[in-house]
Amino acid sequence: MTILVFVGSLLLAMAMGIPIAFALLASGVALMWHLDLFDAQILAQNVIGGADSFPLLAVPFFMLAGEIMNVGGLSKRIVDFALAVVGHVKGGLGYVTIMAGCLLSALSGSAVADAAALTALLLPMMVKAGHDKPRAAGLIAATGVIGPVIPPSIGLVIFGVAANVSISKLFLAAIVPGLMIGAALWLTWAWLVRREKIVPPPRKSSAEIFATFRKAIWALMLPVIILVGLRMGVFTPTEAAVVAAVYALFVSTVIYREITWRDLHAIFVSAAKTSAIVMFLIAAAMVSAWLITVADLPSKIVGLLEPFMGNQILLMIAIMVIVMIVGTAMDMTPTILILTPVLMPVVKAAGIDPVYFGVLFIINNSIGLVTPPVGTVLNVVAGVGKISMDDVTRGVVPFMIAEFAILFVMVAFPQLVIAPARWFGG
Repeated sequence: MTILVFVGSLLLAMAMGIPIAFALLASGVALMWHLDLFDAQILAQNVIGGADSFPLLAVPFFMLAGEIMNVGGLSKRIVDFALAVVGHVKGGLGYVTIMAGCLLSALSGSAVADAAALTALLLPMMVKAGHDKPRAAGLIAATGVIGPVIPPSIGLVIFGVAANVSISKLFLAAIVPGLMIGAALWLTWAWLVRREKIVPPPRKSSAEIFATFRKAIWALMLPVIILVGLRMGVFTPTEAAVVAAVYALFVSTVIYREITWRDLHAIFVSAAKTSAIVMFLIAAAMVSAWLITVADLPSKIVGLLEPFMGNQILLMIAIMVIVMIVGTAMDMTPTILILTPVLMPVVKAAGIDPVYFGVLFIINNSIGLVTPPVGTVLNVVAGVGKISMDDVTRGVVPFMIAEFAILFVMVAFPQLVIAPARWFGG
């Protein structure tokens, strides 16, 4: 009955068109009434306490870094470098998209930001070159999924806080899985583009490739600084977010000089608005997280998943299928905040590595961003690329299938994630 009250009130609020943050508060209040625990003071304390977390400071600073990178020319120079390296092969613009997506993921950590930048820069070029527009848009949307996986990742930060798991370990563990998703997209695009009659542009000379690399070197240095700093213990993920924002600001204003001091106000306001939405969502979800613990929902979920508890792989398959279904109807952040306190006790009881689970959980949630009917990234690509939602959805299907295939390969073979994570983590 407790599960029914919580899920039913949440779905009812969402069906009424109530924003997800307020829907979470409404479901929390409904659960409080059901448990006879309603107290406005407890409600307020959990909302305030939910956002009062030092690790969560990484969210607004990574948001700010992403805004600065897109406006300051870092994203464009990375695309130009990728174009010079692989733009000349058949379907080269698709490979440029994937390569640039992996590099941008290591800068912003946001699927929406990466997808918007790639759509604006590359979709017109791909259409002009003769590529099918829905397929090109689908590839860009699917590439945006890599954003929340390869560190720095806002999704991993939120999961780490909600699950009380080391964010540094999550960051280092997600590198190889993120690159595996990129490789899956690369192979899928190669298979799809082989029948297209596209005349690629001429190969760039070594001098031209070096020139684009020299222009992009400052942007390419940022992920190196962050990952080496985390690996060597120089700074925490929260401090890495500050380093990313300051570094991006320095490069954009002093070296590339594409941002003037007058532009900063608009950039800071935009980052603040986006951060406020995410932080309020986190704060609202903490009410539900506290009540989930009080109502002992995890033990009830453990009971439901009891038939799978003896086999870690079957349990992970069951959990991933549940997350896939939820991801079709709910955005990434609320899914993380709602399911993490419910699933983590199940994962720990089964003896599954929390870092391994966290990486796969975030990958699954990231793919949910391109899963219709909600598909936040699909909406972004459709809006920026001036293409219908139906066309983007049709174009993304083969790439989405490839991403889910990689996810379940990692479920079947956990060492693909665990072994590199241990190597990177020392």
